[in-house]
Amino acid sequence: MLDWSPIILTFKLAIVTTLILLLISIPIANWLVYTKSRLKVLVEVIATLPLVLPPTVLGFYLLIAFSPESFIGSLIKNLLGIELIFSFEGIVLASVIYSLPFMLQPLYSGLKNLPDNLREASYTLGKSHFHTLMKVLLPNIKSSIITAITLTFAHTIGEFGVIYMIGGSMPGKTKVASIAIYEEVELLHYENANIYSLTLLSITFIILLTVFISRSKTKGRA
Repeated sequence: MLDWSPIILTFKLAIVTTLILLLISIPIANWLVYTKSRLKVLVEVIATLPLVLPPTVLGFYLLIAFSPESFIGSLIKNLLGIELIFSFEGIVLASVIYSLPFMLQPLYSGLKNLPDNLREASYTLGKSHFHTLMKVLLPNIKSSIITAITLTFAHTIGEFGVIYMIGGSMPGKTKVASIAIYEEVELLHYENANIYSLTLLSITFIILLTVFISRSKTKGRA
């Protein structure tokens, strides 16, 4: 009987990763657009690195960083009682780092293309930075937000190298669909690999189709 837990775990990982990245990327994108700090270029480079680094390179350094013997790994273990290596929490953190550019870049572009008078008018009316961001700027970049969420979700579903390096293949904990497909092919179980692949393809296609239809309707009403 086919084990469906990798499919369930894959979408659980994608949902959690997307939500976390949405929460942290909005303030980062807002800061990058409007800051005058000299650190801006450094932050942009760091945030873009996962986009150009091979997954195995990123996965290797994350493996070293998340190790219980490392400073970060031991600190998280002592404070939260969580071991990041070979755990769901570990692959979530790795996915957040690896998928950051896919959430951040569309948000950054959306905010960057907004006219300055929107923000200035809000400040003139005495609104706070937080109110201006949440009530004025973000409602005007809905298309960019949808794009960011879609790209992040789709990218997380397809992750393999980083997840495999950090989490290995532990059923129910770190064995996502991409790893399950790889293992089924290695065992020459092409029928099972096809079922996993087709299920993943179908669900992802439906999600993307729904999102892009919704975005087209939103643009049409604008």
